[in-house]
Amino acid sequence: MSDKTCTKCGDAYDPAEAREYMGQMLCEDCYLDAMSPTQVCDPWAVYTAKSLKDLPGGHDLSPMQQKLHDLVKDRGEVPMAEAAAHLGLNEDDLRREFAPLRHMEKLRACKKDDIIHLTLF
Repeated sequence: MSDKTCTKCGDAYDPAEAREYMGQMLCEDCYLDAMSPTQVCDPWAVYTAKSLKDLPGGHDLSPMQQKLHDLVKDRGEVPMAEAAAHLGLNEDDLRREFAPLRHMEKLRACKKDDIIHLTLF
């Protein structure tokens, strides 16, 4: 490794694995995130999730997705920032965990006073 740090996350990276994106030098993970952002509102993903729901394992949740679902189920409505802090995630990682739950129509988001809240679908 070297003393080079990612513009987005601040982690050190190997210069051989660094990628330039829109004028920023990014580590490989941040570059992949930038090139393939999470799509929460994706009609095809919702269609696919509905198609798979009756198949074995069709709606299995990851442990983190289950924790997020349980948190919202217990509290009814949770600000996104509070959910991220409770689960020990940054906002990007929380959005990545939330997206499949939205596609499966288990959770949804709503905006109140410029704050995004997660709630049951």
